[in-house]
Amino acid sequence: MSNTIIEFTNVITNCREIFTAKTKDYGTAWRILRPTSLTDQLFIKANRIKTIQETGVNQVGESIEGEFKAIVNYCVIALIQLKETDLVELELDLNQATLLYDRYMNSAIELMSKKNHDYGEAWRDMRVSSLTDLILMKILRIKQIEDNNGQTSISEGIDANYYDMLNYAVFALILQNVK
Repeated sequence: MSNTIIEFTNVITNCREIFTAKTKDYGTAWRILRPTSLTDQLFIKANRIKTIQETGVNQVGESIEGEFKAIVNYCVIALIQLKETDLVELELDLNQATLLYDRYMNSAIELMSKKNHDYGEAWRDMRVSSLTDLILMKILRIKQIEDNNGQTSISEGIDANYYDMLNYAVFALILQNVK
């Protein structure tokens, strides 16, 4: 388990660096996105990964690893948009955006540690393509919950699905030995 924490931390450190660099370049333009738009953006990324995995053809040239990292970051952004309802400003300064990023990433690490313990690191024996499919399934679940105005009768909420997708994407990157 300690190896998982180290590997997980290495991956998310790289994702955080990408988030920070893009925030420096673009500001927090993502704040304009509604949760449904973020769900659709996640779908685009995951569907592209699946298409490349199935066809073996990558015409755009952006790597699958980059797309998994984008999924990690879009999940954090989605959690911020979903949970930080008191934030009204579209433009956050880099420090504030990074603090929010860290808050939700720390929650993801905590959840991963608990689930990883209970599931006995089963993800290590999974195929990356299965993790892709699980991410797509979670996206479809979120779309259904969004279509139901966020209401569920027995299932986890939207935030739990974002956390799961984030963790699946990190696991896929670890399995591919990406730093």
